[in-house]
Amino acid sequence: MADNSLALKPVDELTFEEAAAELARLAAEIAHHDALYHGEDAPEISDAAYDALRARNLAVETRFPDLVRDDSPSRRVGAEPSGAFDEVRHVRPMLSLDNLFKDADVVDFVDTIRRFLGLAADEMPVMTAEPKIDGLSLSIRYVGRRLEVAATRGDGFTGENVTANVRTIADVPQLLPADAPDVVEVRGEVYMARPDFFALNERMRAEGGKVFANPRNAAAGSLRQLDPEVTAKRPLRFFAYAWGDLSAPLAATQYDTVRRFADWGFPVNPRMVRCASVADLIAHYHGIEADRAALDYDIDGVVYKVDDLALQERLGFRSRSPRWATAHKFPAEKAFTVLRDIEIQVGRTGSLTPVAKLEPVTVGGVVVSNATLHNEDYIRGLDQSGLPIREGRDIRVGDTVIVQRAGDVIPQIVDVVLEKRPADAEPYRFPDVCPACGSHAVREQNEKTGRLDARRRCTGGLVCPAQQVEKLKHFASRNAFDIEGLGDRQIEFFHAVDDPNLWIRTPADIFTLKRREEAGGIRRLQNIPGFGAVSVRNLFAAIDARRTIALHRFVFALGIRHVGEQNAKLLARAYGTWEHLQEAMIAAADPASDARREFDAVDGIGDVVANAVITFFAEAHNREAVAALLAEVTVEPDVPPVATDSPVAGKTVVFTGTLDKMTRDEAKATAERLGAKVAGSVSKKTDLVVAGRDAGSKLAKATELGIAVIDEDGWLAMIRGL
Repeated sequence: MADNSLALKPVDELTFEEAAAELARLAAEIAHHDALYHGEDAPEISDAAYDALRARNLAVETRFPDLVRDDSPSRRVGAEPSGAFDEVRHVRPMLSLDNLFKDADVVDFVDTIRRFLGLAADEMPVMTAEPKIDGLSLSIRYVGRRLEVAATRGDGFTGENVTANVRTIADVPQLLPADAPDVVEVRGEVYMARPDFFALNERMRAEGGKVFANPRNAAAGSLRQLDPEVTAKRPLRFFAYAWGDLSAPLAATQYDTVRRFADWGFPVNPRMVRCASVADLIAHYHGIEADRAALDYDIDGVVYKVDDLALQERLGFRSRSPRWATAHKFPAEKAFTVLRDIEIQVGRTGSLTPVAKLEPVTVGGVVVSNATLHNEDYIRGLDQSGLPIREGRDIRVGDTVIVQRAGDVIPQIVDVVLEKRPADAEPYRFPDVCPACGSHAVREQNEKTGRLDARRRCTGGLVCPAQQVEKLKHFASRNAFDIEGLGDRQIEFFHAVDDPNLWIRTPADIFTLKRREEAGGIRRLQNIPGFGAVSVRNLFAAIDARRTIALHRFVFALGIRHVGEQNAKLLARAYGTWEHLQEAMIAAADPASDARREFDAVDGIGDVVANAVITFFAEAHNREAVAALLAEVTVEPDVPPVATDSPVAGKTVVFTGTLDKMTRDEAKATAERLGAKVAGSVSKKTDLVVAGRDAGSKLAKATELGIAVIDEDGWLAMIRGL
């Protein structure tokens, strides 16, 4: 078992060598949890525990900036547009917020802002604090002071056009007053008040319609109706609290900008205040928490934002969230119920995941009958390091358990009530064979940490029907190829069917289905129960509509281990085309190659992901399957927007050494805002190296390769005025 003692040592007590070891541990652990959450939809720790890991990583890196690793954890926002609505490209991205869960985290958040801005320990920017509405994010664009288009968040960059529906919401003005700029994007949250929600459900129940689980689902479902007349009958409301594209500034602060919205007729939250200290922020949070039940709308926390917009501009953004804002979430809601059974599900990567089958119970307004049990160690009462959790209490069938649900996080069992344990309850024995194919199921050992993988995995590979089916489901899913009419039930049918003219066993089979079905003669698909001429025609049309696909979606669809949506986007952005990506990954199998060094320099891709991608391309059967697929589909290259008026637009920049006039984070953020790619190491593809004090091996490498090098003053002179 790897030494976990450094995790308990305060950051300011770490030595240089200990900090290096701690960053290595954190990089491996966070990569592990990112893979589970984004790649397998199977998180094994809470949001609070995950955020604590990232916060510690940031704290160590801030104290030891020269130790920042090439595989340092990096950012991951909503979901891809559904396809039911026209798409709207956001002029300015709609990013999500990082989360805090403890009062102490607020202190860390403020300290991070202080460090980034170079403020003294006793200085703190004024901040706003407001309730975090549990609704659906919306951006409303006005041109010439008239409502032109309204769009959902979508994936943060592209949303759904819901303009006709938004025009039916009484809280949203159709026209802005004469003092509004020519172009304004007002952003906020569409929600449904609790009394309206209960009244709607009563009406839907009486009419035999769909009854909603909670106000947020009701609001989201109502806004995303294809018929605006249906939306008009739903009691939707809106709070304005942010903005996107503007043709002219509205005010100098967050607070005053929101007050402008109120002057224009938008509802704004009356509980929004300015706070001048951490104590004020925390006091306001607990005041709202105490009043939460009395509010007529659902909230799940409090949002803090730096008030001064000039400071917001300096702080900038991470890839998925602003540095100047965060959400302080309320504690998760819990309930007691009985564990009736434990079911093992086999995921598309072969992982065996235990799922608790519960006596149904309502948690936070949602009826829960299933909950995650993460892995076999969690059931035994151990964490990933082999240390006791729940004071070592195991989980057994028949136990009375405590179920927790926080927001949209998968419900989980957090503890058991030993006093109510049945006398005949036996310790659960986790299977060592795959329930889907009977192959041996093993726990791999992590080469870097020496630990056993938390997941037990089937060794059956492609012979395992569970993996085959799940990989096909993933391939056709919304954020991958998004093939309408080819859902889970249809995939299972086509995989199980005994006719080679109809079966789907590989991704390429999806795109040859029509040809094979027509060659099958008398057994046409439309004659099979559950299908028909119209549904078959629609299915083939939906398949043909996906014969051209964006590179990042194609990469994500392949189901490569550890490659979720964000990593797929990073790979697409770094290599541009499928051909370039495949050629580079095959060459990168040689650890001494230029291709591997260039891959290691891709910002945001660490060793775990890199090894998984290289392993995928090293397998001949994977390349054959992809080649068969490429015979049927066209993969569009990734062409990022470039700020052509910047001297570093399109260039790859590396920062090294200690910067005196700005922090490393601020320098990187500025470079990316100007259209540059920031790499973590120097290679032949590097265009510019910015060398601060005590620059070491990266500067030497740049000199050896003849790459342009400038100092911090040269960098500031280059970007001044941009």
